Parts: sequence; C-alpha cells; structure tokens
Amino acid sequence: MITYVVRRLLAAVLLLFIVSAVTFSIFFVVPRIIGSSPETMAVRYVGRTATPETVHLTAERLGFYDPIVVQYGNWVKGVFVGADYDYGVGVEHCNAPCLGYSFITRQPVWPDLLDRAPVTLSLAVGASVIWLIGGVSIGVLSALRKGSFFDRLAMGVALGGVSLPIFYTGLMTLAIFSYSLDWTAKGGSFTPFQENPAEWAYDLLLPWITLAFLFSAGYARLTRAGMLETMGEDFIRTARAKGLPQRTVVVKHGLRSALTPIVTIFGLDVGLLLGGAVLTESAFGLNGLGKYAVEAIRANDLPKVMGVTILAAFFVVIANLIVDLLYAVIDPRVRTA
Repeated sequence: MITYVVRRLLAAVLLLFIVSAVTFSIFFVVPRIIGSSPETMAVRYVGRTATPETVHLTAERLGFYDPIVVQYGNWVKGVFVGADYDYGVGVEHCNAPCLGYSFITRQPVWPDLLDRAPVTLSLAVGASVIWLIGGVSIGVLSALRKGSFFDRLAMGVALGGVSLPIFYTGLMTLAIFSYSLDWTAKGGSFTPFQENPAEWAYDLLLPWITLAFLFSAGYARLTRAGMLETMGEDFIRTARAKGLPQRTVVVKHGLRSALTPIVTIFGLDVGLLLGGAVLTESAFGLNGLGKYAVEAIRANDLPKVMGVTILAAFFVVIANLIVDLLYAVIDPRVRTA
C-alpha cells in the first residue's frame, strides 16, 4: 500500500510540473509562435496610447525579452520564494506563493485568489455532497425497481437535468424562489462560514440545489447502469444464496463494485468546480474564482487568468490523486497496479 501511495504522489508532482509548463507555454510561447513580439505583449499593461519607448521599457521590466526557459524558471522560482516586479515607479514584492502580479490593478494575484476561494469552495463542497448522495441514491433505487414508475420518472427528470444549462435553471430558480416567493437568499448573497454557519447555508442553498440538479442527473444514470450490470453478476447470486440480507447484498457487494466510475467522475467534477464554477457563480452573482476569471478575461489581465488556470489545474491533479488513493480502498486489486 505504501509503495502504491508513493508512486501516485510522485506521479501527481510530475503532472503538476507538466501542467504548469504547458499552461505557461499557452500564455507566453503560443503568442510568440503566432507572431506576437515582446512589445505587443507589453501593450496590454501600458495601454495603446503609450509611446514606443514606454512599451519597450515595460517589456524589459517584465522580462519578455528573456528566453522562454528563463521566464518559466523565474515564474517557478516566484511560486516557491516570491518575486519582485518593477512596474515603472517602484518595485513590488510578491510573497510566495507568487502566481503572478497584475500590472493593471498593481496587486499580486495570490491574495485575490485566497479572497475568492472560500466562495467557490463553499459552493463546490455543498453542491457535491447533495448531488453525490441524491444521484447515487436515486440511481440505486431505479436499478432495483427497473421498469417501475419511479424508475421512468427518475430517469426522465435526470434527462431534463442533464439537458438544461445551468444559466437557465439558475436564473429561473432565482426568479421563482428568491424574488417571487422569497424563500431563499437573493443573488450575490454570501456569508463566510466562520461568521454564521446558518446564514452561510441559507445564502448558498439555492445555488447548491441548482448545481446539484445538473450533476446528480448524470450520477443517477451512471449509478443505475452500473448497478444493473453488477446485480446480475455471479458473486451477487452467491451472496444471496448465502442468505445475506438484501441491504448487505446491495450496499456492500453491489454498490461497492459499481462505485469505481462514480469515484472517477466525482473527483474530476469536484476538481473542476474548485477551479471556478463560472456559469453558476455568474448566474447567482457569487464572487468566486469563476467570476474572477471572467472579470480577468474581460480586462485582458493575463496574470490573473494564468493564476486561476494554474490553481484550477492544481485542484484537478489533487482530486485525481485522491481518486487514485480511494481506488485502493474500494478495490484492493488496484494496489498492485
């Protein structure tokens, strides 16, 4: 087991390095390939009315004339030990972990990410608990009652949940439950958990349910398909022949064998959401990482966009690492893989 964990940890570290290199290349190498010069890359920080001398000096201060390998090395160094940025009238120190410095707002990116992360984390954790429990439960019941009215109704609702985009269901639920019936909090409401847990849950209840409705539909269908396949296996018939209770057969033998694909997509979904639920946060006016990324793109603030991208990639890699470790718990056979 220890060897398996060490291998997965080393693979996660290597993958993070590869992801950071690829992400850096997308933002700094690809523009060079398509014809951008250091001056054109520096224009976004000084404005199009700046003189050529100002643009040239800005490109020098930003290190755009350095080789790509040197630029990447400086960026990696900043992540671990911090970096100094010269913005013309002074030098700003960016403390580690430094994921970049916005020359538009003249602020390091990392504090902004920390400020927005609790909103995204709260949204992702609450919604994932709801969709995992709800989706898996409905899928199991549908598989056990195949062809029944409940099965047809549940799968019909699941199909609708997958088909409806979140920006539609989000705005509709806000209009009905928040502004018409006044049952839930209005859009843009968020209370930190440490200040008032009850108010925190009340503010996020509607975004949780709306987001969970989208994801739980897919989980219900996937769980139903997995359970239908598993419940027909020989070991299930053997378990029933031993006289084991139905609950034990379904949960311990049937559901556990069908959980592997559920765990896989759950890790990916949560990892992606932790990087920013763009549509959900925009629909409900939540100031999380997703909305932060949208604002950065509109402002053409490259360091902010890259910071969110790296953080999102980190969450996805860590989520995959956790999934790999959970595989060893669910199915001991993978420990030797």
